[in-house]
Amino acid sequence: MTTNEVELAAIKQIVATVEHAQNNELVDEFVGLFREDAIWTTGHGKRLFGRDTIAAFTRQVLPGAMSDTTVTFEVEHVLFLRPDVAAVKVRQVSRTGDEGYVGTPMYVLTKEEGAWKITAAQNTVVVDEG
Repeated sequence: MTTNEVELAAIKQIVATVEHAQNNELVDEFVGLFREDAIWTTGHGKRLFGRDTIAAFTRQVLPGAMSDTTVTFEVEHVLFLRPDVAAVKVRQVSRTGDEGYVGTPMYVLTKEEGAWKITAAQNTVVVDEG
């Protein structure tokens, strides 16, 4: 594998871990993906600064949130801004029963001590895919 293929595989694994953590309501697994000084804006517009704040918010909302819901994440595009910084566009599909919505998270990942971490994230609901 080329260096780029290795990095893409590692980035896809981060996104797969987000999916796994959310579907299984694993707060620590989810929070562990973030850099200590990360920023995150949720799909509902809540702005969170720092891993501790992200953890506190996630501990409030994630347990029980997925009881009737499933979510999938698919990496749509990766733009390497530098070899250790990537902008990652994700397609998120959340389903509760017969209803669902599509989200379009953007993750900025940085490579920290050999591992990719979420440094900034913004989640937005897709209004119209057509």
